[in-house]
Amino acid sequence: MHETKEQPIWGGKIFSSTWVEARGGVANVVDPSNGDILGITGVANREDVDVAVSAAKIAQKEWAAMPFSERAAIVRKAADKLKEREHEFADWNVRECGAIRPKGLWEAGITYEQMHQAVGLASLPNGALFPSAVSGRMNLCQRVPIGVVGVIAPWNFPLFLAMRSVAPALVLGNAVVLKADLQTAVIGGALIAEIFSDAGIPEGVLHVLPGGADVGESMVENPGINMISFTGSTQVGRSIGEKCGRMLKKVSLELGGNNVNIVLPDADLDGAVGCAAWGTFFHQGQVCMAAGRHLVHRDIAQEYAAKLAKRAQSLVVGDPNTDQVHLGPLINDKQVDRVHALVESAERAGAKVLAGGAYEGRYYQATVVMDVKPDMEIFQSEIFGPVAPITIFDSIDEAIELANSSEYGLAASIHTKSLTTGMKIANRLKTGMVHINDQPINCEPHVPFGGMGASGSGGRFGGTASIEEFTQSQWISVVDKTAVYPF
Repeated sequence: MHETKEQPIWGGKIFSSTWVEARGGVANVVDPSNGDILGITGVANREDVDVAVSAAKIAQKEWAAMPFSERAAIVRKAADKLKEREHEFADWNVRECGAIRPKGLWEAGITYEQMHQAVGLASLPNGALFPSAVSGRMNLCQRVPIGVVGVIAPWNFPLFLAMRSVAPALVLGNAVVLKADLQTAVIGGALIAEIFSDAGIPEGVLHVLPGGADVGESMVENPGINMISFTGSTQVGRSIGEKCGRMLKKVSLELGGNNVNIVLPDADLDGAVGCAAWGTFFHQGQVCMAAGRHLVHRDIAQEYAAKLAKRAQSLVVGDPNTDQVHLGPLINDKQVDRVHALVESAERAGAKVLAGGAYEGRYYQATVVMDVKPDMEIFQSEIFGPVAPITIFDSIDEAIELANSSEYGLAASIHTKSLTTGMKIANRLKTGMVHINDQPINCEPHVPFGGMGASGSGGRFGGTASIEEFTQSQWISVVDKTAVYPF
């Protein structure tokens, strides 16, 4: 029997080569909607990290030496295990993340696609031949595994954002130590360990360690981990980047965003509002690519705001496990307080709340705030909540200046009937991803994903970009006869 509600295989444990007792103790798995205890997870500590890394270093050598087809087959089988259990994964997404069920099913589906896309990397060309100025020399440049990759994953899309690093890192010959967030230790940790264990991954190649900041810090500082792949806040990312820089350790940082939705006067207004509602309120706005700044031309700003406010007022907020709702709870009380403080601060500074601006428990209403100025905190901050701040502009140059005034540079969307104008604006935005006549929450597993500035370190996930991310370059030169030098 795989697991039951009474005694899941992962109950109170961590996965380190196999299911073992956690040295850091245990913690409750809690439903953010109502505080119900869903189970007990093991909590890793620094000693667990050390043990996992030691085992991973040994196992990685044999794993990398395996034929690529065998590594690919294991990851493919794990993906199929995920597909077989997608409704269970979706259930846990609802219960742990406060997600609506369509979000849970979508995340399971795109993670399945991501895993199969990663499998395809194993058989791609692995190097190139370069000419040489030395007669008779052959220059070969190949990609080789990094070694042990530490993956620190967030709670908002815990399955997909973990697997986006885990799957390609494994396929390309690395061992992986994954730190799951304690708020999503099952969907982002235990279930991942289960599908890989069931797929027959060799002992020591994958370790899944739910834990707090101390576990992440230990992974960053452990010299046996050769790379850190972190998805999370810019504040934490800066600290990780500094530490990895001092250790000369490779690091990939996918960080926060304060993304713009630019609406020009010729836009399809109803279409733009529909995109804006999804791009702002999906998963309660707890998405790094969410539209956090709506830059709208003065000629249409009032109509846009009224339509978006009407759309926001129609959205149902409640417990996604028991009700048919559009928005579930925010992840914790601290985030509720932060979101509401930003809305209240904007209101005190002269902005107008046209919809929402209220909450009950962790259920925050879809909110639209008009007349937001660039000097307001709500304009400058990543909100990570269901709030649409609207700022008026008068010219394209002003819109671009406002968009680029943020230190973040993750995603943007532009609404205009002129594709030429849209492309010209896109080329001037300092963002890693731009979507014309769409909204900024977009992801396709085969397309490179990543931000600029404070939104990331320039690394990219997806498609062949993952090869660059999770391997390193090695130059090998060959000559027939031993080279002769003057001394």
